[in-house]
Amino acid sequence: MSRYRFAIDNAQAHLRSLWLVIGLQMAVIAALCYGWSRAPDHLTVHIPPDLRSGAVQHHTAVPAASVYAFAFYIYQQLNRWPEDGSRDYGHAIFRIAPYVTPRYRAELLANLEEKGRRGELAYRVRALQGIPGFGYAENRVDILDAQTWQVWLDLELLESVKGMTVKRTRIRYPLRVVRYAVDPETNPWGLALDGFGAEGPRRLTEADLLGEGSAHAAQ
Repeated sequence: MSRYRFAIDNAQAHLRSLWLVIGLQMAVIAALCYGWSRAPDHLTVHIPPDLRSGAVQHHTAVPAASVYAFAFYIYQQLNRWPEDGSRDYGHAIFRIAPYVTPRYRAELLANLEEKGRRGELAYRVRALQGIPGFGYAENRVDILDAQTWQVWLDLELLESVKGMTVKRTRIRYPLRVVRYAVDPETNPWGLALDGFGAEGPRRLTEADLLGEGSAHAAQ
């Protein structure tokens, strides 16, 4: 009789251990489900353009090439007036608003008002394009700190009024770019233009165009 009772006690103890294991597994599963639910739905990873030797990239790091591409694209959009600057400039400022800091947006609006008052926008068509041989290079992006960069863009500015070319100039633009991850829905880059550097834009000289301009060390 004692032998059967001992076997029953062993079976009950084994069942209790199995229930304990099941309980622990359920707790682990619940913790994993909670962690999964708290994970971000979207993760932005900036991939460097040259992967010939491989790359190890943290998801919060922004390579210089991405900063340069962002500055070029957004600034080009700001200066695209396809029909009439008196309308297109304001539309462009509104369109790129998520990609500029509030301070720079205020500067752009003030510039819009000033140009309109001086009659520099009516019927004006504007475009910016890259200059062959003056594209991205490592020395075109200065890291000012972990949150701020200065990008050097050498671009050709084209302007016309009623079909007549009034400006065709090659200019160096020193643009500040900052981290600005405040609204991923409207700004997936997590970056924003913050205006010009202390020096401001300048026309490229003949020396720049002959090759010295590919490095901005002489700035």
